[in-house]
Amino acid sequence: MRVAVVTNRYVTGVINRFGRQPKPLPEWDRDGVVAALQENVVAALQEGGHEVLLCEGDKGMLATLERFMPPDSQARPSGFVFNIACGIQGESRFSHVPAMLEMAGLPYIGASPLGHELANDKVVTKILIRDSGVPTPNFRVMHRGYENIGDLRFPVVAKPVREGDSLGLQLIHEPAELKRAVEVIVEEYAQAALVEEYIEGREISVPLLGNGEPDVLPLVEQNFGDRAMRLMTWEAKYMAAAAVAKICPAEIESRLARVLRDISIATFRACQCRDYARVDLRIDRSGQPFVLEINANPFLAKGFSYWVAANAAGHSYSSLINRILDVAHRRYFGTSIRQSRK
Repeated sequence: MRVAVVTNRYVTGVINRFGRQPKPLPEWDRDGVVAALQENVVAALQEGGHEVLLCEGDKGMLATLERFMPPDSQARPSGFVFNIACGIQGESRFSHVPAMLEMAGLPYIGASPLGHELANDKVVTKILIRDSGVPTPNFRVMHRGYENIGDLRFPVVAKPVREGDSLGLQLIHEPAELKRAVEVIVEEYAQAALVEEYIEGREISVPLLGNGEPDVLPLVEQNFGDRAMRLMTWEAKYMAAAAVAKICPAEIESRLARVLRDISIATFRACQCRDYARVDLRIDRSGQPFVLEINANPFLAKGFSYWVAANAAGHSYSSLINRILDVAHRRYFGTSIRQSRK
């Protein structure tokens, strides 16, 4: 099958520079993780027997895809898109590529435009999961920094409402710090700040794979050791020198593991995710879990939580990538890729 891997490494393929800009990629990708991810995904799909094209998710994407996978005589799609794009600019950049693919009639892995929006807006996520009975830290949305925080207890965590990769994340211990922290977020990211109670305790990632009743891969614990800053900051995620070690499978007793499984699947459903996702939680000192957020497009690079969990479940990198593709194919067409080839 023809499979196009759509990504955003180069961010020049736009008509204008306008709207919110993400962190510049040369700074973001200091250790070359995006390039390595692209190469590994392409190699994995080729190992799965597919004809693969690496494609930029920019203004030229649809023309490139039409040449690579033209429709057959019944105007049905003749290929599939492995979407790992995060968008280039604007308010809803994670949903841009899925929306373009929907318009063009091309099947793809992962969440719909709506699913990406629900998961990317941290306030909407928290409202949805809270209404579904999923525990999440108490929070407020702040635009200036001197709004009434009600019953929020310090320390608190402040972060932009609509950013990924822990960009703008700050830990605040005193009310006097909060105003400036919110001002920094509003100034640098042109959006409101989500301010939520900091949960002191263990941080667990729950990777999900599938639809309906998705499989729960082995749980991953972020091992902060004796670090003073016990948060998954941008540096802790993406800079090798600051990387946080991972324990997988996390040592969680069976009853609590079932609770984490159930609330993670409930989060997946509430945010209308598809095919694969990762839920991040904190467990406080009394053993109470709290969902922080869900990533509808979790980073699939080697060494990161989703891959660590899949590897612990017995997947090779190739089998993981091809399994995600097959899960999405079955969602669209009701059959596995192997069955469709017969």
